[in-house]
Amino acid sequence: MRLEYFAYETLQDLRIGKLFEIIVDYPESSPAIEDLKQCLEYTGQHSKLVDSFISSLRYRLLTAGASTNDILHQYVSTIKALRSIDPTGVFLEAVGEPIRDYLRGRKDTIKCIVTMLTDGSGGNTSGGNAGDNLLEELNRDAENQENADYDDHTNIDEKQAWLNSESWEPDPVEADPLKGSRSRRKIDILGLMVSIIGSKDQLVNEYRVMLAEKLLSKSDFDIDSDIRTLELLKIHFGESSMQKCEIMLNDLIDSKRTNSNIKTSLLNAPGTVAGQEEAEISHDVLDATIISSNFWPPIQTEDLAVPASVDKLLSDFAQRFHQIKTPRKLLWKKNLGTVKLELQFEDRSMQFTVVPVQAAIIMRFQEKPSWTSKALATEIGIPVDSLNRRIGFWTSKGVLTESVGPDADDHIFTIVDSMSDVNKNSIVNESCEAFQMNEDEGESSVASVEEQLKKEMTVYEKFIIGMLTNFGNMTLDKIHNTLKVDTKF
Repeated sequence: MRLEYFAYETLQDLRIGKLFEIIVDYPESSPAIEDLKQCLEYTGQHSKLVDSFISSLRYRLLTAGASTNDILHQYVSTIKALRSIDPTGVFLEAVGEPIRDYLRGRKDTIKCIVTMLTDGSGGNTSGGNAGDNLLEELNRDAENQENADYDDHTNIDEKQAWLNSESWEPDPVEADPLKGSRSRRKIDILGLMVSIIGSKDQLVNEYRVMLAEKLLSKSDFDIDSDIRTLELLKIHFGESSMQKCEIMLNDLIDSKRTNSNIKTSLLNAPGTVAGQEEAEISHDVLDATIISSNFWPPIQTEDLAVPASVDKLLSDFAQRFHQIKTPRKLLWKKNLGTVKLELQFEDRSMQFTVVPVQAAIIMRFQEKPSWTSKALATEIGIPVDSLNRRIGFWTSKGVLTESVGPDADDHIFTIVDSMSDVNKNSIVNESCEAFQMNEDEGESSVASVEEQLKKEMTVYEKFIIGMLTNFGNMTLDKIHNTLKVDTKF
């Protein structure tokens, strides 16, 4: 028996020493987890597992060099693996607490959790169905646990119930007495993720911002996967919490139907051909995303003067919309959306999908082949520094060349009609493309949750300054009570 115990303890120590790598490779490493489970059942040295694994986490995972996304994926794998070893969840509570405390100190934790839940790659790249996100996996897992509990309590006879009662064991001494055994058996992965944030409202708000950004960037109206994700979120967070997100998706469905009706009415309207010849752009190329602004996060706006042909197209569309949806009117956000362009030159043809600002820049070169940066910025209606950042896309693609003008701050941009002219005139800076891509990655169509909170705080700041100006010195308690009363009204 001593030799058998020593063999189990030796294998247990080997598995505990490699537990971090085993969990990284989970679920492929499930046999190793099963070995560890059997060894711990024989030796009872669960505290050694907890202490050793927490030490490995703090040394190898909970460091500044590890990305938040990697930490979250490791946390989910840890939950799944330790649930196999200890279904009661006692040791998961001890191991998971350092991870949750560390993640609360990172600013991008909420965003990474939402991305992890809703992204198609999911939190489990090795198991599950391809294309399923972590939320779908968690939903299946919850259903399996519910079915298992149902079977445990209904599909047993009296003899089996008596046998089960004889094999009953109390919870380990490390167990939290505030939690019952049955509640601990149901390890809710999503609930543990939400506990990192502290409130489901923060996660819902972040998801709403990410959903708005995703919907505004769609060039088509394919939102089947987004509807499926929303339905799963409604199961976990309730329909009332996800009401605004549901309205956002309904806006996309209504937009698709409205676009079809407007295009049909414009095509059948008298004088359509003449109008299209004047505008030089067919109405078929325009698809508008029509949103209910009261239910969407704040949208980033930027002044932009589009070419006359595009402006005429937008005006015709808005006028027809007003006729169909009286008394509603369209208010265009001209800086948002995507534009598909085909540029034809003397010796080549190129296709691009760009943002409206970049499209407005290149379309100005139809009027004349060269522009100075200041003149072009004035024509488009954007600041010069913004123009220099956006026009870098076209210089990096070899469509435009840049040269120094009479003024050092006022560069000249010229269209490249033939590739033979590139070597003569081009002074394209290779770092310009990288700079432009980095800048575009940082830009967003929707105000982030942090920006929304800052905007809300300015209201309270002005109100507090007004109170102090009118009433003089006030204690913090009095200011707080006054704000609570005004918030209720």
